[in-house]
Amino acid sequence: MNPIYEKLQNCLKSIRQKTDFEPKVAIVLGSGLGDYAQDIKVVTEVDYSEIEGFPVSTVPGHAGKFIFGYVGDVPVVCMKGRVHYYEGYPISDVVLPTRLMKLMGAEILFLTNASGGVNKNFKAGDFMLITDQISTFAPNPLIGQNIDELGTRFPDMSEIYNKELREIIKETAKENEISLQEGVYIQFTGPSFESPAEIKMAAALGADAVGMSTAVEAIAANHMGMKVCGISCVCNLAAGLSENPLTHEEVQEAANNAAPFFKKLVTECVKKFGAQ
Repeated sequence: MNPIYEKLQNCLKSIRQKTDFEPKVAIVLGSGLGDYAQDIKVVTEVDYSEIEGFPVSTVPGHAGKFIFGYVGDVPVVCMKGRVHYYEGYPISDVVLPTRLMKLMGAEILFLTNASGGVNKNFKAGDFMLITDQISTFAPNPLIGQNIDELGTRFPDMSEIYNKELREIIKETAKENEISLQEGVYIQFTGPSFESPAEIKMAAALGADAVGMSTAVEAIAANHMGMKVCGISCVCNLAAGLSENPLTHEEVQEAANNAAPFFKKLVTECVKKFGAQ
């Protein structure tokens, strides 16, 4: 058996010893957005440290556990704290949680993150609906022997972010009078913030927001046939667009300020996703 797939199966077995909950929607909470989990009707929680072989998040603001429960009537698994490539894990470990949530039963992956604004029309606190992505600067999680049990060798990526789900998010934002930008997300490895020249490059490539996660998770989910959608909270203007030095604390503060609107948007969207 492929060692990556074997590790995935061991994690699933470890989860199933603790809960047989089957989610429909998987939600990944980014920096500063972890408090959303408080709005879930919780059935059970599983710390990452309790799962055999599971990578544990080391980033401030990332709690490190799966939360199983309901948003409205929709069964969800919420990933409170994600794993990043810059923490030193192999890329297969970075996307392991995404793959694991699919094996638990999740059909939809709702990705969230905190990002830097590359588009000069964006401001701190904006939400950006992710319409597409650039993942060229992070290792592709599908490199190596293909795991046929998960998906095809050469998966199509022409619509990574599901069009129907994007329409639902746009309609929901409009109904709740929540301003929503749209754009392309680019993932760099981090952990250092980008240089002004790298931000100019990102803009030239067509990116609207930059961050250190999400794109590789979307690739892995798409490979497995999940419907993917994503919202990025633009927590600061990227390097060269602001006079202030960039800090993780600034990112968390902006995300915390945006959290009430984010919670409302995610909750109402997930309720509608249940009908998909």
